[in-house]
Amino acid sequence: MAYVANIVTVAQMQFYAGENVDATGDVEANHIILQDHAEAYLSNLLKFELTSAAFTALNSTTKTIITEWAARFAANELIKYNMSGYATIIEAEDMINLNIYRMQQIEKLLDKADIKDFQGTS
Repeated sequence: MAYVANIVTVAQMQFYAGENVDATGDVEANHIILQDHAEAYLSNLLKFELTSAAFTALNSTTKTIITEWAARFAANELIKYNMSGYATIIEAEDMINLNIYRMQQIEKLLDKADIKDFQGTS
């Protein structure tokens, strides 16, 4: 099955994982799984099903922060797959911690949003 970017592109995942991410884990099959996991988590967080059509209908600001969260989530999983490409384990852990911090900030923003914001009925 070919990767179809619904909420996050492969380039966005790789950007937040950094240049030292291990290529053996950075593959299409994993990209599909990571996007599916991000969609499921965010759908539950938002109480709004993030189907491709529903995501497309969101305003650009909301799409941007959802995409960033998904990219950072995927990046963390790609980093954790094999940290040997990084100069040190600490470098890899620092990248993960930075991603987690930003993901938490995004979750706070999304948690404040009203369901009407996502349904376009405000």
